[in-house]
Amino acid sequence: MPLTLRPDPHRAPPEGPVVCVVLDGVGIGRGDESDAVALARTPCLDHGTALRSFTRLRAHGRAVGMPTDKDMGNSEVGHNALGAGRVFDQGAKLVDRAIADGSIFTSPAFEALVRHLHCTGGTLHLLGLLSDGNVHSHIDHVFALLDGAARAKIGRIRLHVLLDGRDVPEGTGLSYVERLEGKLAELRAAGIDAAIASGGGRMVTTMDRYESDWSIVERGWRAHVLGEGRPFASAAEAIRTLYGACGRSDQHLPPFVVVQGGAPVGPIRDGDAVVLWNFRGDRAIEISQAFEEDDFAGFDRVRRPSVFFAGMMQYDGDRKIPRRFLVAPPAIDRTMGELLAAAGKVQLACAETHKFGHVTYFWNGNRAEPFDPALEDYVEVPSGDLDPKDHPWMQAGAVTDRIVAQLGRRRYDFVRVNFANGDMVGHTGDAEAARLAVACVDFALGRLRRAVLDRGGVLVVTADHGNADHMFDRDGAGRIHVRTSHSLNPVPFWIEDPRAPGGAPRLAPPPDPGLANVAATCLALLGFVPPDDYEPSLLAPPA
Repeated sequence: MPLTLRPDPHRAPPEGPVVCVVLDGVGIGRGDESDAVALARTPCLDHGTALRSFTRLRAHGRAVGMPTDKDMGNSEVGHNALGAGRVFDQGAKLVDRAIADGSIFTSPAFEALVRHLHCTGGTLHLLGLLSDGNVHSHIDHVFALLDGAARAKIGRIRLHVLLDGRDVPEGTGLSYVERLEGKLAELRAAGIDAAIASGGGRMVTTMDRYESDWSIVERGWRAHVLGEGRPFASAAEAIRTLYGACGRSDQHLPPFVVVQGGAPVGPIRDGDAVVLWNFRGDRAIEISQAFEEDDFAGFDRVRRPSVFFAGMMQYDGDRKIPRRFLVAPPAIDRTMGELLAAAGKVQLACAETHKFGHVTYFWNGNRAEPFDPALEDYVEVPSGDLDPKDHPWMQAGAVTDRIVAQLGRRRYDFVRVNFANGDMVGHTGDAEAARLAVACVDFALGRLRRAVLDRGGVLVVTADHGNADHMFDRDGAGRIHVRTSHSLNPVPFWIEDPRAPGGAPRLAPPPDPGLANVAATCLALLGFVPPDDYEPSLLAPPA
């Protein structure tokens, strides 16, 4: 379809910009003691939810392209839906389908991998996040890869497991490793030399994103590739021992190496093959670069083995990272950003480092670069190395400062911004810190609201998924079980438009609206007729 937007003769663009604010991780919870959003002081959110333009949006499951409605949303799929205006099947669903129909094992990359190993006699290394959180990966996909490798007569397999405790409850890492060990025992009984070689917690080992801390990737490289790390006889022994130092915090577990006879059982060597089984891109790009790039400056690799490397998917389509992949990623075209750039509209995207890629790369349909650099300003506010748990305000104030400054420098038509606090602090499991984080975001939102409305702009507020709205559960005995994962709750949505009666337009949302309806709504507010294949606008038809 053409990259053209038709002006709507019944709607005029506002005097100022349309500003879409994503309150990352701020959903609508039960309103009880576990709901840090409800417990926070939030006069701006309270004002928005009282407007006639307020509604709730689905931000998980099929509404954002996940396999089932039991699957939580995440920032990647949420921003894809927000920017694309349509629901595309996402990584988890695409991999499920490729496994079910067998196409993953007839893909050019998998067939080339098998030929490579049969030629070199090397080891197959499987690396990734070991859980069933279905945000970055799923343990069932690992089992499927193991079965596929066995059918392909690959005789030696080593696994490098990254523990979760973020998209699944903390303290569950050992259970996933025990399930994996059961599978590996079956393979060994069939004559395949299969074992876990190394591991570590995802927030300190391998899975950095947006180049915020290359030392995380370096620690993983040293464990997986060089075989350097605290030695243990098994991954289970490592987890049990390290839990004592980390308080059962899977995601922060230090890297470890499994050794036998005083030597690591599976460092990655020349002639081997490596498959990164994560399907989500943001925390998979940097380790892919470390394996693939000749001119690599992230850290001193010491040695770079000559291996066949493939990702579960291609994590960055612009830069072709990685070059080989087992399952093709979703092909997202004609995003709102691309359509506005083609229409000559000036855009601003701003967030702190933790979510900068979400308002740029993911919003643009997995494209990192602007569609038209002359019309698009991308502003990243450095997150720094502050722990969100100890600094729940994060960079919300600095993000607001930058946006207000940009609004004073240039006339923008559309602005998108992400406040990361609700999600990043929600992931820590600290309910009090999450309450403060939400209050800080609310204060920043209030400042931004005044700046937008004073310029004759329109404010659109929503979230990409829930998190801080569900911080813990209580079991039948009253014991608290901390949650660090996203919630399945809906997210808020409202519009403030000074042109509308009472400052808020009327909505006429379709049944069960979701995040994908936001793009058409913003295009309509800008005076355009949304594309026919976009999910419909939430606005009521013009009188």
